Amino acid sequence: MYLIFVVVVYILFAKFFIDWKRWKDFYPTIQFYIICNLLYNVIFYKHTLWEYKAVTVDWLNHTLIDLVFTFFIIPVVIMIFLRFYPYGKKKFLYISCWIIYFTFLEYLFLKKGLFLYENGWTIGWSAIFNIIMFSILGLHHKKPLFALILSVPIIAMLLWIFHPSFHDLK
Repeated sequence: MYLIFVVVVYILFAKFFIDWKRWKDFYPTIQFYIICNLLYNVIFYKHTLWEYKAVTVDWLNHTLIDLVFTFFIIPVVIMIFLRFYPYGKKKFLYISCWIIYFTFLEYLFLKKGLFLYENGWTIGWSAIFNIIMFSILGLHHKKPLFALILSVPIIAMLLWIFHPSFHDLK
């Protein structure tokens, strides 16, 4: 079961790469991500843009996999991402590496049939989303209010492009 493998890998990442003394510094940004992801899952419940697909057991569905990613894997990623987050010129290269890493992982899951795109979403949109996500997470860590304000038009744009009820407003 790939999910167990992924969880074990991220447990090892958490053990070796997270500064657990600083977890409270990262907690607001983790909460921000969790809230945004849960809102996506509620708003797009009947019109998903991507879906996790289990290939081993029937009871392991998108919702359960997404909850594991939301409450375990992504918090580990965010704590590692923010722990080593540079400022200045190195920031662009650092964020680019994370974008490439996440997009590549998604591509692998897509090729293995563990990740599906729906309703116009593509690997290109995921790459754009990863650019936005890692940029906003870095910003949220230092300037949370500004990141929240900046997120509103981005979310509105994604809703406008991808949510069918907004197409009727055109």
